[in-house]
Amino acid sequence: MGENLTGLIKQVFIVWKPDRRSSTPIYLQIADRLQHLIAEGEYSPGSPLPSERKLAELFDVNRSTIVQAYTELRAHGLIESRPGSKTRVSLHQGRDQGALPPEWHRYAENGVFLPNVPFLRHIREALAQNPSIIDFASGKLSLNLSPVQEINEIMRNCVYQPEPENDSLLGFPPLRRALAAFLQKYRGINVSPDSILITSGSQQALYLITQCLLSPGDAVAVEAPSYTLSLSMFQSAGLRMYRLPVDEYGVRPEGLRTLQKKYRIRMLFVNPNFQNPTGTLLHEERKKLLLETAGKLRLPIVEDDQFSLTAYGLDSPPPLKAETDAVSTLYIGSFSKIAASGLRIGWIVAPASVIRRLSDARRQMDLGFSVIPQQIAAKFMASQYFDPHMDRLRRELILKRDTTAEALRKHLGDLVEFTVPQGGLHLWCRILPEVSDSRLLDEALRQRVAFVPGSVYGSGPGYMRLTYARPNAEDIEPGISRLAAAVRTAVRAAAE
Repeated sequence: MGENLTGLIKQVFIVWKPDRRSSTPIYLQIADRLQHLIAEGEYSPGSPLPSERKLAELFDVNRSTIVQAYTELRAHGLIESRPGSKTRVSLHQGRDQGALPPEWHRYAENGVFLPNVPFLRHIREALAQNPSIIDFASGKLSLNLSPVQEINEIMRNCVYQPEPENDSLLGFPPLRRALAAFLQKYRGINVSPDSILITSGSQQALYLITQCLLSPGDAVAVEAPSYTLSLSMFQSAGLRMYRLPVDEYGVRPEGLRTLQKKYRIRMLFVNPNFQNPTGTLLHEERKKLLLETAGKLRLPIVEDDQFSLTAYGLDSPPPLKAETDAVSTLYIGSFSKIAASGLRIGWIVAPASVIRRLSDARRQMDLGFSVIPQQIAAKFMASQYFDPHMDRLRRELILKRDTTAEALRKHLGDLVEFTVPQGGLHLWCRILPEVSDSRLLDEALRQRVAFVPGSVYGSGPGYMRLTYARPNAEDIEPGISRLAAAVRTAVRAAAE
């Protein structure tokens, strides 16, 4: 229970930390914050509080500072301690006993939707608390790679024109028409606007699929490593996940028949083009075998195609959905990885019966998507700005990729191996000596650099995903230098 409470208070305090420049002593700041949480009912009468040691670790202060904070609260009758027992919120705070709040922390520990992977929570908490950390962990573009000026120009010329209620069940009709033209031009997919459902990013698309098209206990096949293995939504949906290995040529589909026969696989999730996290591109022969096998098994494929347009060559690799025999494929995409993540525009291309089912569920969730971001996205896709933005994005990503690879060779050349990706946002790196993921991540955050351990994506220990698209170009080499120091420290610790 103590660990759960520590995790809870970390979540509560993630947007708050003591102000070391304030004239108010730190112990009083902490006492005031705890008093606020108690008053708000986060910690109800009788609830145990974290130990002085754990709270000191959380705020990076001496234990004596927490002792002072608890002494202050104890003097006001808000908490009480007994020898040999935990410090607890007082049962007698002058509050009417008939108006006691619920024990909110206990509710926060329940629910069917599981919390995020611990490593990812740890990274996000560290990034929120320390802006000086160089971020190779977040799977997003840096701000200077987003078409901010272009979108601002579009917004200046936008006029709010809501569509009739019944015309917007699948998303803003002009956006779905623009998407149909976009998918035909850039991805080779012939699709009607009525076969497109707008979502709040690709994550919502996956959530709708797992909740509406599958049932608890169903078996699904996923790539390994794969970002899907980092998503708690699959476990929350009660799905059983079975892995198809990924190598330098992408996912290996020859094991699909065996999985289907043994576990009755209901659906396959793949990210064939510049796969997250490995950056691999599915080989053409494997693509044919995958589609052929899925067709014979009548097995639906969910294809996530977020990175294809970042291809650093002349042509973007076609998606599975563009193949003539791709009738088994549900296609999802997003603008988050190539344009403005803040618009939260994603989509699903699927048969009409599936679109109806998913759109009904989506409407129950939020009663419809905001028209304004959809209007902006529709205009941006069809505008004169899109192609120049993509050209600039690819040039900048190549520069960042090459800077990252060069820095890795310079600072960690004897300790790591990697393949330079030909598209996408990520570089997949293997640390050659034995190392603990947990120890390495902790050391990296102490060195003020963040990455995502490969075990988050289902790999063995000693792998890491570096998102070179996220940090500014001038921060990449200093960030890799910090990472190198962390790796060497963790390797020495593993050898001792």
